[in-house]
Amino acid sequence: MDWFLILLGCIAGYVLLLAYIRTYKPFPRFITLYGPIIGLKTENVGFFDFFKRYSGFLRIYGTIGVAMVVIVSVAMVIMLVLSVNLTLELKPEPTSLHKPQNIFLIPGINEFVPSTFAVWFAFFLTLVIHEFGHAILCRVEQIAVKSMGVLLLIIPIGAFVEPDEEEVKKADSWPRMRMYGAGIMNNIVIGVISFALLVSLIGFAVPTNEPIVVGLYQNYSASDLNIPTPSIIRTINGESVLTTADVSDKLNLSRPGDIVQVGFDHKGEFKEYSLNLSPWPEALGARESGFMGVYYYNGQGIIDAVQSMFSPLGFFMLLSVPFNPSMEGQFLRILGFDVADTSYYHAPFPGYWELIHLLFWSGFINFAAGLFNALPMIPLDGGYIFKEGTERLLNRRGLSKYSDNIVGLVSTGMVVLMVAIFVLPYLFHL
Repeated sequence: MDWFLILLGCIAGYVLLLAYIRTYKPFPRFITLYGPIIGLKTENVGFFDFFKRYSGFLRIYGTIGVAMVVIVSVAMVIMLVLSVNLTLELKPEPTSLHKPQNIFLIPGINEFVPSTFAVWFAFFLTLVIHEFGHAILCRVEQIAVKSMGVLLLIIPIGAFVEPDEEEVKKADSWPRMRMYGAGIMNNIVIGVISFALLVSLIGFAVPTNEPIVVGLYQNYSASDLNIPTPSIIRTINGESVLTTADVSDKLNLSRPGDIVQVGFDHKGEFKEYSLNLSPWPEALGARESGFMGVYYYNGQGIIDAVQSMFSPLGFFMLLSVPFNPSMEGQFLRILGFDVADTSYYHAPFPGYWELIHLLFWSGFINFAAGLFNALPMIPLDGGYIFKEGTERLLNRRGLSKYSDNIVGLVSTGMVVLMVAIFVLPYLFHL
């Protein structure tokens, strides 16, 4: 199937649809244009009024959201400044992380974010949760919601809620800040819930006990013979082995210098190799037995590592999984990617790994969206909260005329810092 031709066909069809809508303006109550983006909307938004009965709780929720945005905003600014400073000091070479298509979390375009059902579900969940937060707080604060809908650019790229701008302008600063903070608060809460469920469910997977060789130590017999990985050890000196414990029992009787016949199963192809055993490396502990130079897949160790991430720092470690090139990072890809390693576990029910992937990406994208939107930069929600706070602070001192300049300066600074992180490595190595 020629996906390039399919893409060209989709683009051509979208352009024709765009031209038709621009020319004939069909269903103006339901279809609108934002440049090349098509908005499908509805004015049936009365169900948001349901939440007005919980106004007290939701105002507290929104206030907590504003406080959280301020804390996250300060932390993100510090992180950006430190990242730029570290980049200036180390002058690293550009990597895949610095490619332009990897700046934004667009599934299938960002190299680290696959275009799968789990990712797209999490993507739309994030957008809807965020926009619904704004809409619910609008109604709680007696601000009308005019419409809601989705945005299309060939594919759905976003969701929106349209509050009455005049009523937003008339509202006091705290109601506006709570409205802006609710979307970010929703994303962080859903991110925490998703990661918490992921950490809770991962223990239901039962790792296999088979001796699956996933790596080789350099300058040892297995590496010298170029044993393929991953492989499953099936025999030792012609005798069957079923578990890593069986392999250890057999090799415990050996000594460095012994030659053993080891049968490996690689993708259904069985082959025996004669391995000349070596002394154990000091880093792995002194043993009298011989050492083949292989290491096994440690499924229980990976489960334990994930379960230890039930903490604020652990959740941030989960955010690094798609970008972590280390061996541990590659093993943790079972959480969000369709990798062969999932076959090394007995799933507790059908669709288990699909659910794990759904929870991972729901947590990842909601957290990423919440953290990004908290930046003190217009037009992000964090920028509007920063603007409201700056105006309140300066108004008390009769300095309100400087608020726009300060907000604009900070917003520009945020853009400069983010661009610097991606551009500097290329400038260093022209």
